[in-house]
Amino acid sequence: MEIARMAMTHNTKLQAQITLNDPRWQHVLARDAQADGTFFYSVKTTGVYCRPSCGARQARPENVAFHASSADAEAAGFRPCKRCKPQQAALAVEHANKVAMACRLIESAETSPSLQQLADHVALSRFHFHRLFQSITGLTPKAYASAHKAQRLRQELDANMSITDAIYAAGYGSSSRFYDTANQRLGMQASQYVHGGKQTQIYFALAQCSLGAILVASSAKGVCAIAIADAPEPLLRALQDRFPAAQLIGDEPGFELLVARVIALVESPKLGLDLPLDVQGTVFQQRVWQALREIPCGTTVTYSALASRIGMPKAVRAVASACAANTLAVAIPCHRVVRQDGALSGYRWGLARKQALLAKEAED
Repeated sequence: MEIARMAMTHNTKLQAQITLNDPRWQHVLARDAQADGTFFYSVKTTGVYCRPSCGARQARPENVAFHASSADAEAAGFRPCKRCKPQQAALAVEHANKVAMACRLIESAETSPSLQQLADHVALSRFHFHRLFQSITGLTPKAYASAHKAQRLRQELDANMSITDAIYAAGYGSSSRFYDTANQRLGMQASQYVHGGKQTQIYFALAQCSLGAILVASSAKGVCAIAIADAPEPLLRALQDRFPAAQLIGDEPGFELLVARVIALVESPKLGLDLPLDVQGTVFQQRVWQALREIPCGTTVTYSALASRIGMPKAVRAVASACAANTLAVAIPCHRVVRQDGALSGYRWGLARKQALLAKEAED
């Protein structure tokens, strides 16, 4: 009898240890909604199985088993928990589907739907829908609609449609509403954008730094380009391609002081760069770039951590694309973003320069 009791105690401890050593147990303890759908767990004493985020009373580890799917759990003889309903689609998936439906309605509508119309479309209250939409996309519905219209406008302008026709095709109710914010959306007036920067003055200079040739350019709003390469010619060609109709002005008296401050930033990153920047990009890109500027000198973050910082943990690929679209080397420090394993990847100006910049920051 005593031997049987000892054997039972040993088996209980062994099962508890197996559960405690399983990395999935930490997701259960944290009630991690992000893990929902990736596995399920059952509780021997209650005969039910749950999703990781279930709010039920915590089970003892010796009574827990893990299952790859709800079908596996039911095949093992467990019934679905009535609280978290693991046999139904995960709540996070349901929420994502509703937000996707709202995004499609915004993108297909001739005029931007109201908040009430969007909420009704996905069968949620206005308050709940607004909070849910912002938590998943990182934007309010109004900001998302505004960004989509701006993107459509760029496409129409690039397709050589007349400016007035493009404004209405993009969903702006009147030209005056668009022109009120055109400079913020495009970085220049629409007529200048469609003509590749026509009637826009951009000052630039080429110099040398420890990382190679460097080009610094500035519009009336601020520094609009910082680029680095092995030779100066590709840098100048890239600037000309970006603003083919702009008036590019080199060797402007006094501009070398600005270039010197940028080079000082390259050589001693902790100095920082207290200069206005002309940052042109989508709403999402600008959120990523702002988050990049908040990364302390001498530290790095992963792409997934950066996505979490802007409230969009699943947008890792989009975050990586926004980093790649950055045209302001060092000033917007995308070199401080690394892969999950700490390895370097995806730097517009070359991995060797990324490594050199991080080394400089580590020394300072």
